[in-house]
This record gives sequence, structure tokens and C-alpha cells, in this order.
Amino acid sequence: MGEPDWEGVKAYVFSRLACDLPHELRYHSIRHTCADVLPAVERLAALAGVNGDDLLLLRTAVLYHDMGYMEQYTNNEPIGIALARETLPDFGYTPDQIETVAGMIMATRMPQAPQTFLEALICDADLDSLGREDYLDTSHDLYAELIAYGASISIEDWYRRQLNFLSNHNYFTAAARELRDAGKQENIRRLEALLAN
Repeated sequence: MGEPDWEGVKAYVFSRLACDLPHELRYHSIRHTCADVLPAVERLAALAGVNGDDLLLLRTAVLYHDMGYMEQYTNNEPIGIALARETLPDFGYTPDQIETVAGMIMATRMPQAPQTFLEALICDADLDSLGREDYLDTSHDLYAELIAYGASISIEDWYRRQLNFLSNHNYFTAAARELRDAGKQENIRRLEALLAN
């Protein structure tokens, strides 16, 4: 059996996300998948020495991890898994590869609970922004998205909730801790400063 068609699956998913994700999704947008989590998982995989088939499956799981948002906002991971199971055979993925991808997608559900190293890597990539300089921008996008979907929370309470989340969050992999822990501590200080004012 040949190699799975990575370029084909990437083109398919990017097209679906671009056309079918609701416009209210300021955070869980195509940008989150393509320009945020995919490069993050590739960075972490390189640091952790993950390549070959495992890297392919990681990248594939990233593509599908938020596809369920095309249909519903909450409990969307099973929809992404169903789409992966339905479409990945057409791109040459084996049943075992698809089940590995499904496990990784499910691991990204909050609260995250990865069972394998690959699941830990995708979880860390999904929350890579917690330790980056653009954290506040992505946090504001998530806040705007939640408001659009009916949440009733003040920006001050949002900052409090984010401060609590960052303070209690731990990356699962050494690669993510090395890359993002210092930035996450800086973002905790930024949130504390915002709340102090």
C-alpha cells in the first residue's frame, strides 16, 4: 500500500474549513488550525525527534481536530473524528492510522487528558499560544467568540478566568515546557497587571 496523500488531505481540509466554519469563530478559525496549531505541532515534533509516520499522523490529527466546529460549538471532537473516519480512507490512510488520529483528536477535548506521547504533543500544540507573545490577541479572539455564542462574562471576569487557567495549566511534554513555560509566566504577569488596573 502506498503512502497516505498528505497534500491531498491538507487541500481537502483547508477547503472545508475555509468554506464551512461559521464566521463567528474568531479563535477556532482556519487560521488557528493552519497558522497556529500545525506549525506548533511541527516545531514540537522536531524538538522531540518525532518524524515519519508519527509526524504524518500528528499533522493529520491537527487538520481534523476542530473540523467538528463546522457543525456544532460544544462536543465537536466526535464530529471531527467521524469526518476523519469517513474521508481519510480516500487519501490512503489505513484503519490503524485513522484510529491513532481519532485518539489524538479526542485528546484535545478540554480538560485535556492525553494517553500517548503523540496525544500529549497535539494537546501542547493546541495550547501553544498560552506561552507566546500574541497570547492576549488569541485570548481576546476566544472571548469574542464565546460572547458571539451567548456567553455572558465581563472582560474583567474573563481575565480572571484566564489567569486561573494559565496558573493551573502544565504542558505535557518537555519540548513544550522548554519552548513555552517562560512565555506563559510572562503572560500570567500581563494578566495580573491588567487585573490590577
